[in-house]
Amino acid sequence: MVAMTMSSAAPGRRATVLVVCAGLLLWAVALVVVPADVSVHVSNAGLTTAALGAGAAGLVRARRHTGPVRRYWFLLGAASLSWGAGMAVWSTYESVRGVEVPFPSLADLGYLGLPPLAAAALMALPLRAPTFSGRVRTLLDGLMVASSLLLCSWVLVLAPVVAAGGDPLGQVISLAYPVGDLVLITLVIYTWTRARQRGCRLPIALPLVGSGLVAFAVADSGFTYLTSAGVYSSGSLIDIGWGAGFCLLFLAAALPAGTDPEDVDEEAPARPLGNLLPYAAVGLAVLTSTVELLRHGNGDMFFSWTRTALLVLLVLRQVLTLNENHHLTRDLERRVEERTAEVRASAERFTALVQHSTDLVTVVDRTGVVQYQSPSSRRVLGYEPEDLVGRDLTELMDAAEAEALLAVLARSAGGADRLQSFHSTWRNAGGGERRMEITVTDLLDDPAVGGLVLNTRDVTERVELEQQLTTQAFTDALTGLPNRALFKDRLQHALSRRPSSRERVAVYFLDLDGFKAVNDTLGHSAGDALLEEVAVRLREAVRPGDTVARFGGDEFAVLVEDLPGDEDGTLLAGRIREALEVAVDLDGEEVHVSASIGIAHREDAGTDAEQLLRNADLAMYQAKSGGSGWAVYAPEMHEGLVARVRLEADLRRALAEEQFEVHYQPMVSMRSGAITGVEALVRWRHPERGMVSPTEFIPLAEATGMIRPLGLWVLREACRTAMGWHRETGGSRPLKLSVNVSARQLQHPEFPGEVAAVLAESGLPATSLTLEMTESVLVDNGPAMLATLGVLRETGIRLAIDDFGTGYSSLSYLHRFPVDILKIDKSFVERLSTGGDTALISTILRLGKTMHLETVAEGIEHPQEMLLLRRQGCTTGQGYHFSRPVPADQILQMLVDAPVPVGG
Repeated sequence: MVAMTMSSAAPGRRATVLVVCAGLLLWAVALVVVPADVSVHVSNAGLTTAALGAGAAGLVRARRHTGPVRRYWFLLGAASLSWGAGMAVWSTYESVRGVEVPFPSLADLGYLGLPPLAAAALMALPLRAPTFSGRVRTLLDGLMVASSLLLCSWVLVLAPVVAAGGDPLGQVISLAYPVGDLVLITLVIYTWTRARQRGCRLPIALPLVGSGLVAFAVADSGFTYLTSAGVYSSGSLIDIGWGAGFCLLFLAAALPAGTDPEDVDEEAPARPLGNLLPYAAVGLAVLTSTVELLRHGNGDMFFSWTRTALLVLLVLRQVLTLNENHHLTRDLERRVEERTAEVRASAERFTALVQHSTDLVTVVDRTGVVQYQSPSSRRVLGYEPEDLVGRDLTELMDAAEAEALLAVLARSAGGADRLQSFHSTWRNAGGGERRMEITVTDLLDDPAVGGLVLNTRDVTERVELEQQLTTQAFTDALTGLPNRALFKDRLQHALSRRPSSRERVAVYFLDLDGFKAVNDTLGHSAGDALLEEVAVRLREAVRPGDTVARFGGDEFAVLVEDLPGDEDGTLLAGRIREALEVAVDLDGEEVHVSASIGIAHREDAGTDAEQLLRNADLAMYQAKSGGSGWAVYAPEMHEGLVARVRLEADLRRALAEEQFEVHYQPMVSMRSGAITGVEALVRWRHPERGMVSPTEFIPLAEATGMIRPLGLWVLREACRTAMGWHRETGGSRPLKLSVNVSARQLQHPEFPGEVAAVLAESGLPATSLTLEMTESVLVDNGPAMLATLGVLRETGIRLAIDDFGTGYSSLSYLHRFPVDILKIDKSFVERLSTGGDTALISTILRLGKTMHLETVAEGIEHPQEMLLLRRQGCTTGQGYHFSRPVPADQILQMLVDAPVPVGG
């Protein structure tokens, strides 16, 4: 036991154990080898020192703990000190005064203090059973142990003492020693049994303490027996028991507590050894009593009654055990029934889910042969489940798809990837193709399944819509040319394929001269026709492998790969200008346009796509300002950046001096023609330049971060104005207010609070405000953006996607983000007036209806566009057909003077 303690103790503690053990051994040897008259003094000194040392160690240990453990160590220390005090009185008689110790004496008072104090220490521990039945069982176990030990003590010690007779006080004290030891041993066994049954460990060093107390009790019993026989003297071998006991108590208090917890685990499982200890004590009592009966025949009355009481306790303990087993059996049966009901309900739920799910659940073997098919195959593929069972699943797909499926099954079955997802194309019963999203789970080792489980979802419509939106995202709707995003992607690939600057890559940036005049004089339809013709001529002017793109408005770009080394790109620029100079017939009107062209080559291997585009843009502005028709980029063109810096300074001044105005464009009900809301649009009235186009200063504000204060100013001004309209009209014309917000605004953590403050300041209800954002805001931002939008929407603010269809949205983003409104980009509306394909508009409108989203069509300029959109189910329109963006007072005039439907 000491060795085990040493193995876990620190080196300093290990030294303490060695010193104590060595001291005990030397003292015991001294008792044997020294003369009898000397051994008396050696014994007295050693026992006094050991008892007082153990007491002091217990008190020191008590200061390290709190609660019951602290009381435990304090009482153990007090018990050792009490015995040590008695030993000091004994030593005074024998070693100091040299007289025989009288019996009884004051030493007995100290000695007899140890059993009750030690018993109180053991009873202070929190080892009470958690249930009533457990407490009764513990009581019976304790009584069985106590009765057994009492019977053994009566036979071995107590009966001879009683039979000897003598002074009543002396007889009581003589009996008090074995009775106290009996109680002490009973409590040690009880405490150790409870600790073993509960599987708990306390910082009480119970093995050392218990062993010490048992050693003490055994020595006491020996002392009582030897005293009754008249053969005891100080310095006899029985004294070693007391010395060993107090050394163990000292070690228990001195060694560290380790990592044992202070609290008891009430739910710890019982241990068999602890349950058997009471029966072991009974067995010892039976053995002792049997030997006694064989030696002396029938015992005395106390002997007989004790044996009877022990038998009664044993019967009661067995009755309690049978009762507990009965309750345990009933509890187990109830739990089994409950678990069976849960399993049955779970199976029924699973069956219902599988039967009514729109997803396919298929179980196949390693080779793809169907073992089970859910009933949803009727709805999804047109096959009855039994028609597929036993067939090879690869029969529903072509050779390449079948090979891919078998490879996935092989990886899953091989344990390389037990859960895999992929897409595949299957043929339904009618021969049509369906795009499927499949998740494979390896359950070959599950005896209830024994196969590979395929969870398959039909994603055909989703994939088609995403492909349409992706195509739209990379294609200019009017001309069919690649847009800026696709052009930039191709440019990046061209640069990566040609890492050397000697392999020439050139970018041409075109801006049409005279287009605005055509657009303003002949109308947007004529302008659109002109742009389409320009696209055709650009395609004809370049080589088949070159890329022509429209960047928006009247801006085009051309990507030329493998430009000859001795050419600066001006030959192609000349061809383009010649092609564009030919007059264009627009409804009988001949118009002439030209183009300013900027040319940029890759200067070195480090030039990237953004830099090439920026250089070509600078060259185009140089060509336009110089009137030369085209210009090749040169580094000195960066002087144009000075103008941008000047514009940035003017923009900052404009923010400080509030040079901005907010104009409002009505949003109109397609059914009634009534104004249902307005969109707030910022305008900059420059003190020198006049009105500055938003396309000129908004990107600059975005790039410099000034969009945050500018956007907040627009929001505050628009909310204040909307409440003014509400008061002027007496609340008879409730309007929805839409305000554009940028990614920089939404990304700022204080934005929701700023919006709430503006609403509180203006008094505008949150339900009257709509915040518009582009699709890229959703795509380029993750969980933080989702959280911000969620906070805004919880306050009642509605959220809209502006220019829907021109970015990168997919159904997954619409499902993830809390969007209320889709604003259809005007490029789709333009197709309606030119007889273009309306399928994509119809798709978006159906998407909005399916997802319960409001749809607003932007850029309506002709009555036929409004009629077609209304016929297809669009609820709200916005555009020049209804009204241009106008100042706030004109909106108020519309509300006051035009209560009838607007726009016909």
